[in-house]
Amino acid sequence: MSSAQSPSVLVMRIDGTITPVVADHLEEGLRTAERDGHEALLVEMDTPGGLLQSTREIVQDVLASEVPVIVYVTPSGARAASAGAYIALSSHVAAMAPGTHIGAGTPVTGQGEEASEKIVNDAVAFAVSIAEQRGRSTDFARDMVRDGKSVSDQEALRNNVVDVVAPSRDALLTELDGHHVMVGPQDAQREVVLRTAGAQVVEHELGFFGELRQLLASPELAYLFLSIGTLALIFELANPGMGFAGVIGAILLVLGFVALSVLPFNVGGLLLLALAAALFVAEVFTPGVGVFAAGGTVCLLFAGVLMFRGELGVDPAVLWPTALVVGGGSVLAGRLAWRARKAPTTTGHEAMLGREAVVRRAGDGTGQVLLEGAWWTVHGRDTEVAEGQHVRVVGHDGLELIVEPAEPAPGQGTDQEDKP
Repeated sequence: MSSAQSPSVLVMRIDGTITPVVADHLEEGLRTAERDGHEALLVEMDTPGGLLQSTREIVQDVLASEVPVIVYVTPSGARAASAGAYIALSSHVAAMAPGTHIGAGTPVTGQGEEASEKIVNDAVAFAVSIAEQRGRSTDFARDMVRDGKSVSDQEALRNNVVDVVAPSRDALLTELDGHHVMVGPQDAQREVVLRTAGAQVVEHELGFFGELRQLLASPELAYLFLSIGTLALIFELANPGMGFAGVIGAILLVLGFVALSVLPFNVGGLLLLALAAALFVAEVFTPGVGVFAAGGTVCLLFAGVLMFRGELGVDPAVLWPTALVVGGGSVLAGRLAWRARKAPTTTGHEAMLGREAVVRRAGDGTGQVLLEGAWWTVHGRDTEVAEGQHVRVVGHDGLELIVEPAEPAPGQGTDQEDKP
């Protein structure tokens, strides 16, 4: 918290793609900076761009902020490309480290292709309006969107794109001391004088769960987790056992839904995904020529295409192989389940049929044999059993086994417990 004796600056870092997680983190940083009385929020940035919707939310928060926002493109070699350039233009103070660059704001689709002319024109108007409000170069704002223009730190400084080029955080805070900025909404702006020289730096971290959500904020990961998680559960249904596939499937599905929680998605895509899962399960329980699996694969493909809104989309290099693997896996799971249902019983009385053993104790027409580590009561099918007799199991009567005499194999003594 800042005070008259010890001013402070709240510092946060944006690395990687601009996502809803980043937008929430910056919004929280603005609230913290205002609540705790920090001189400014310093956003250190190195980003290739990101989601346009998240960028708009960040820009709106920055333009209305009651706390000065300083965007600093750092370290050397970093960039404020695409979405990062919009955010830098909207800041109260835009700064760059030597060896950095800014621009290339042309919007693209989820498949990396340039967006339609309508979307480009909208983005041009958005960038120019930001530059006008902050008194920065509208020509650059227009060119970076329409032509994909990108400039170095020195050219950005000369062309009124940024305000300062500073080699370090300390140098930047020292240079900005006494700088005048206008903060607040456009209709209620007020002037603030920055007191940043020697200011205490307070880190605003994203935290473990924030880092996890940012890591999972990928359409490809969400699609992979949901698809492979579904396949793992299908294998568990086809071959119930130790539950390993079921556990892995449940974990992947949870991670997939966490990813969806930070991405703009369409309900229709989720419904198609649920339909694909139902068809794959039908393939497991009624295996045939693969009609259900084929239908599920088609549904899974359309789910990937339609699941995400806006410029987001699943890369075809991930979409097609995943759908084909899951579809093929469901066919395999169906065959395994069918084979398991047709396999001979390996437990209970039926598993004892054909097994041979030696009668250990006999009396009253019955005897005792040791099979599979357990004592069983046996009685003969046609004759009574005798102690020491070698017998073969041919059936069962309730909890007792029915046996018939059997000849011991050559070299087999009467003291053998059982024979598989």
